[in-house]
Amino acid sequence: MKEELKKKLLASSKEYVDLYLPHISIDCVIFGFHNDCLKVLLVRLDGEKNWLLPGGFVEKGEDIFNAAHRILMHRTGASNIFLTQFKTYGAIRRSEDFFSEMPDDLFHKKRFVTIGYYALIDFTSLDPTIDTFSDACLWHNIEKFPKLGMDHQDIYKGAIMQLRRDLNYVPIGYNLLPEKFTMPQLQRLYEVILDKKLNRGNFYRRMMRYNILIKLNEKVTGFAHTSPNLYKFDPQQYQKALENGFQDSW
Repeated sequence: MKEELKKKLLASSKEYVDLYLPHISIDCVIFGFHNDCLKVLLVRLDGEKNWLLPGGFVEKGEDIFNAAHRILMHRTGASNIFLTQFKTYGAIRRSEDFFSEMPDDLFHKKRFVTIGYYALIDFTSLDPTIDTFSDACLWHNIEKFPKLGMDHQDIYKGAIMQLRRDLNYVPIGYNLLPEKFTMPQLQRLYEVILDKKLNRGNFYRRMMRYNILIKLNEKVTGFAHTSPNLYKFDPQQYQKALENGFQDSW
């Protein structure tokens, strides 16, 4: 661990003891979709080699869900976030070894059980921000994923598996696609998440059967042949689908 990062951690430890609950942390897998690629936002601690998931701690007197929203707002500036808790990670020494060079009373070195959330966010609306301990905060294509530190690789794998399972029960896309999109764009999003090709006709019929899309009287311009129609999500029907779920599977 670089000396500069050690100094920053030591300087913050007392403040963190006063502000945050001990032994509970939150780690977020933030998904964005851009140029037909699913991406995850990662941070890199100052001077370190491996990347990490954005995360943070729970303030004393703060709800867990509110803490997750606050952490995401601080990191991305986004408020329109689809946020789901998916798993808790509590292996012994899951993060303590990373801080092995630091004093045992360091706040960050204590044993932490972390709550995993995944978030779906509009890629184009974000301005990723580094914090006191980081030197980079960047999007990474899931097909070219870097090595993650601590147990964050396991947390990421858990998030992508849960996202794939959730596609069987709830709609996905409202927070990932632009306001207006084509059916091929929506299908590509599902294919990237599921990591498999889908039949175009079957996909169209299923999505229209869900009754969450509004077909607009607009087409994409600039095509040599038939221009694809534009669609948008029906917010009320989409919310009903989130609450009630689908009885289908991909």
